[in-house]
Amino acid sequence: MAYVANVLRVMIASPSDIPDARDAVESAIHGWNDANARNKQIILQPWRWETSSVPQLGDRPQALINAQGVDDSDIVFALFGSRLGSPTAGAVSGTVEEIERAVEQNRPVHLYFSTASLPNDVDTKQLEGIRAFKKQIQERGLYREFSNVSQLEHEVWRAIEFDIANLDLGVPALNRSITGVRFQAQPRQEREVRDVDKKGKPRYTTRHWIDVTNIGDEDAQEVTFEAVGESPSMFVVSESTSTVVHAGQTRRVNIARTMGGDDQDILCIRWLENGEAKQREFHVG
Repeated sequence: MAYVANVLRVMIASPSDIPDARDAVESAIHGWNDANARNKQIILQPWRWETSSVPQLGDRPQALINAQGVDDSDIVFALFGSRLGSPTAGAVSGTVEEIERAVEQNRPVHLYFSTASLPNDVDTKQLEGIRAFKKQIQERGLYREFSNVSQLEHEVWRAIEFDIANLDLGVPALNRSITGVRFQAQPRQEREVRDVDKKGKPRYTTRHWIDVTNIGDEDAQEVTFEAVGESPSMFVVSESTSTVVHAGQTRRVNIARTMGGDDQDILCIRWLENGEAKQREFHVG
């Protein structure tokens, strides 16, 4: 069945010495899509220069990769093994140039270094370059290390979930008329300062809510929201009285999450449409 979704391009950047790690990132992306794309209305599209770039003349190769890959990507995963890569006209390596360009464009960049055993024929100059770059990164942000591809896939999932929670994607919609009431539900969260400890350091809490949008062309009457399941890990804290959600309107449904829930997070929306009682459930976590 067809569904509407936001499509995010995810660039996989690295030197050529770690193809297994590149494959692992792409596998993690496809796995996330299989598990979440329909429910979260988000599709991740992996982009790798060796399979996704288009042959083109007129500029240096790295500049073309930047234009085709980095500039049109929403998220960048950068990986390093024992090589920093070949120098370019703009940076110490092509991968570093891609990272710097993505950072300049305020793209989320997730950086990972392999700690696996080094090959017998390791290039010591390349290894020195990796160590120098790693030291620079320590002063500019956070990175992760991985010892095997399974660990890397886990880290990629964590990063994807972090990005989706922080990117303002909006509600996807097709350019066609939709008759009647049609709801979409998008989980959101925001980190905010709760208070300050005795040393003056802020302590944070995370607010959770679900943006419920009526993308149809009819108003929904007597709308109610409820977390369902035998043992849900969330509950709705918005007003319990029914409300009206007009066509094109988005309503914020505040939720709280609990420890120990066994079921998936499911939001049930009930409403009246032309006097007929209707309901729909959304997987939101």
